[in-house]
Amino acid sequence: MPDAAHWIEGWFRVEGPAGLLCLAAGSFVAALSGALSPGPLLVAAIREGARQGARAGAVLTLGHGILEAAVVALIYAGLGERLARPGPKAVLALAGGTMLLVMAVAMLVGARRASVAELSASPGPGAPGGRGALGRTVLAGALVSMSNPYWWIWWVTVGMGYMASASIWGWAGVWVFFAGHILADLGWYWLVTWAVSRGRRLLTDRSYRLLIAGCALVLVAFAASFLGMGAGMLSDAAGGGG
Repeated sequence: MPDAAHWIEGWFRVEGPAGLLCLAAGSFVAALSGALSPGPLLVAAIREGARQGARAGAVLTLGHGILEAAVVALIYAGLGERLARPGPKAVLALAGGTMLLVMAVAMLVGARRASVAELSASPGPGAPGGRGALGRTVLAGALVSMSNPYWWIWWVTVGMGYMASASIWGWAGVWVFFAGHILADLGWYWLVTWAVSRGRRLLTDRSYRLLIAGCALVLVAFAASFLGMGAGMLSDAAGGGG
């Protein structure tokens, strides 16, 4: 039997009026399979869901989507093949690991004085200070995505292959592919933040601090993995060059 990737790719090649609809559906399923995998953005969704409620999923996805739209445009313009080389991938892994480590340390420091009172005091988007919180969450969605080298690698390998199939429709196909992709992210991260927000009334100061510290330690693990991957890629590149 054909594997899921070939099955999804077949949707991208449907011709006629149903072609763009199948393209969007295939993109949605492909993106959902990636979104369901644990990663730094999921950690951010859990933390922000506790702090801001269900809306955090949509706001994080906005930042994530702005970055992905830029990457889609760059890949379509031909930059993807350059990013797929070992050198750039190593730099992305090392930079991403370092960024995640800095975020994790900041979270651990902040966890010591965190209080559940922050949760009820978190401003909505229309409240004073709400736009600042909204902007910070959008930025967090972009930065956390940018720090994940696996996200970059997916786009310059699997994503680029799917885009090649979508591009038979030109720019329309590329943006339909992107729309299906981002809707999967939006649905999943909204669901995560909604579920976390429903449980935040059960949090105490101690459990909230442990939640933040736990998220920070998961980011440390991701950072260590990314730094190790980047160092290994650099070593392999140096060995190959020699």
